[in-house]
Amino acid sequence: MSSDRLILVTGGTGGLGRRVVPRLHGAGRRVRVLSRHPKPTVEGVEYVAADLARDSGVAEAVAGAEIVLHLAGAAGIDENEAQIRNLVRHAVEAGVRHLVNISVVGADRIPVVSSVDRAMFGYFAGQLAVERAVIESGLPWTNLRATQFHDGFVLVMVQSMTKLPVVPVPAGFRFQPVAAEEVADRLVELTLGPPAGQVPDIAGPEILDAAYLVRSYVAAVGKRRLLVPMPLPGAAARAVRDGANLAPGRTVGKQSWENFLRGYAASLGARTRAAAPAARRSPPS
Repeated sequence: MSSDRLILVTGGTGGLGRRVVPRLHGAGRRVRVLSRHPKPTVEGVEYVAADLARDSGVAEAVAGAEIVLHLAGAAGIDENEAQIRNLVRHAVEAGVRHLVNISVVGADRIPVVSSVDRAMFGYFAGQLAVERAVIESGLPWTNLRATQFHDGFVLVMVQSMTKLPVVPVPAGFRFQPVAAEEVADRLVELTLGPPAGQVPDIAGPEILDAAYLVRSYVAAVGKRRLLVPMPLPGAAARAVRDGANLAPGRTVGKQSWENFLRGYAASLGARTRAAAPAARRSPPS
């Protein structure tokens, strides 16, 4: 693949995008990032202000791109559908030759059939809608499904759950967290390669139940919490209990949750120590 072919990355300023963009640029590729807010060119990476859901500036962002890597996402189904619909239309008009998409393991196996399902698991339905739009676009495409990231959904989940002294933990839920860096490496490989359609999932090296994730987190950060199992209703929750969000045959990730937690706890301690001298210098209130 010629290094002068422009790659447009949506969601390039997000948690995954911040890992992918430097890797693409480091591989000698021309990279443009679609961002909601204007930003000057940084280290050879061009930033273009656009809003995918509102279809503002998208045509300008896609213009000249031969490859589009779609990392942008939203919590709501409708916004996800609006984003990909607008992106696909402009990509077709611009003659894009390869559309790469990141999705989630279980998007095709977790049914969102009720308001309860939609409230708790609408993200999966939104990702499935994106996948279908990519497939039906007529563009050459690649779709990669990943399990939840250590420092993304899983960390946010346990942090929010442990704000209270008593933690309701979804009964029977298991996760297979994967390192975002490893997903970024795979996405770069796919983006620089030919369109491959639906590729094998990428998942972490271990399957862990939700209670263990919470207990190990509170231990790592020095908290104490009481855990209470909480059964969740609905077809989507039943599918998750059955393992629809897991890829046991694709344990290709290397970094474990425990390894991630050690690094996270160390960085948390370093930030606390760095803030301590400033706190001691502050006059008493």
